[in-house]
Amino acid sequence: MNSTFLFYAIIVIIVFQFLMETVLDYLNSRKFKDPIPEELKDVFDTEEYKKSQAYKEDNYRFGILSSSFSIILTLAFLILGGFEWVDSIVRGITGNPILMALLYFGIIMIGSDVISTPFSYYQTFVIEEKYGFNKSTPKLFFIDKVKGWLIMIILGGGILALVILFYQWVGNNFWIYALSLIAVFTIFMNLFYSRLIVPIFNKQTPLEDGSLKNKIENYALKVGFKLQNIFVIDGSKRTTKANAYFAGFGKEKRVTLYDTLIEELEEEEIVAVLAHEVGHYKRHHIIINLIISILLTGVTLYILSLFVSNPEFSYALGVTNASFHVSLICFGILYSPISEITGLVMNILSRKFEFEADDYAKNTYAASPLMSSLKKLSKNSLSNLTPHPAYVFLHYSHPPLIQRIRNLKA
Repeated sequence: MNSTFLFYAIIVIIVFQFLMETVLDYLNSRKFKDPIPEELKDVFDTEEYKKSQAYKEDNYRFGILSSSFSIILTLAFLILGGFEWVDSIVRGITGNPILMALLYFGIIMIGSDVISTPFSYYQTFVIEEKYGFNKSTPKLFFIDKVKGWLIMIILGGGILALVILFYQWVGNNFWIYALSLIAVFTIFMNLFYSRLIVPIFNKQTPLEDGSLKNKIENYALKVGFKLQNIFVIDGSKRTTKANAYFAGFGKEKRVTLYDTLIEELEEEEIVAVLAHEVGHYKRHHIIINLIISILLTGVTLYILSLFVSNPEFSYALGVTNASFHVSLICFGILYSPISEITGLVMNILSRKFEFEADDYAKNTYAASPLMSSLKKLSKNSLSNLTPHPAYVFLHYSHPPLIQRIRNLKA
């Protein structure tokens, strides 16, 4: 493969992915005004449904604008020699391969995020504000940005530095050591994410003693689920949307409830949501996802090791000085169609897991409070009750609400 072929392959991949996403978004938008399924007519009244339609339309139009800007900027950066320009800046600062890579990725990733910030700001403070979701402030918005950059620099930069170090030590066999590193890091983050990362952005407090905690503990005891950590997170500082999640395993497993969830749902409904999360644990979904993620990472790294030493990958991006970090970017773009396929398979598996977790909650607790909680959460977030099947197939990690309700009624 020569650099000219790779260059045009990159262009084709970027354009094709943009067109595919645009078509999918269009097909999905044509379903916005479909009548509400009979089983979901109690989710929205007439005015609320009009509001949900308007919300989806606003997000659709804004999505077209932001994605169009993104592809124009990406293609311009590629065609006009942006990658070479950044490389020349980096080489003017240092000749150390690791420092060059860190600076290179830092400039591109933070630069890209800065450029996209006006779009995310508009999304948060105009669209989300318009429909009553936003509770954040400009100060908190930008503090979150800076915190995110710092975490990316420390964690992402540290992993990248070690991967390049492995490459310098053992050449193309670096992927074995890189996989070991990433596997350990992934397991560590699964165990301690809620303890180490979440507090940087949110306050977590133990669930207060009372009837809700008693009901949760009684359910956990009934199904043999050892639960020591139940936390409430102050999600309301940023949004009115509600959520709950399960993290970790072993002694580090914990359930986290958003304060908005506790405000919006009845206690029976909250326990039903918790039962769904316990279902993921009992059905070993967390471990399965972890294993698959590590295996997919290993395959990706192995394929990367076959091509990363090829200077044509750097030349394809217009960079005259071949380097690991530029080849890594080129490989990432060329590999993205495969990533789309693996992502599609993971979404199919994820939707299957959601049905299994719903079934577990239905069989160990009750279907009715879980159905009512799902409907309330959909109403609260003005979710799309009639998504296009193709959009669901390619993008949804959870089944549409109508499918979950029908499954719970079966």
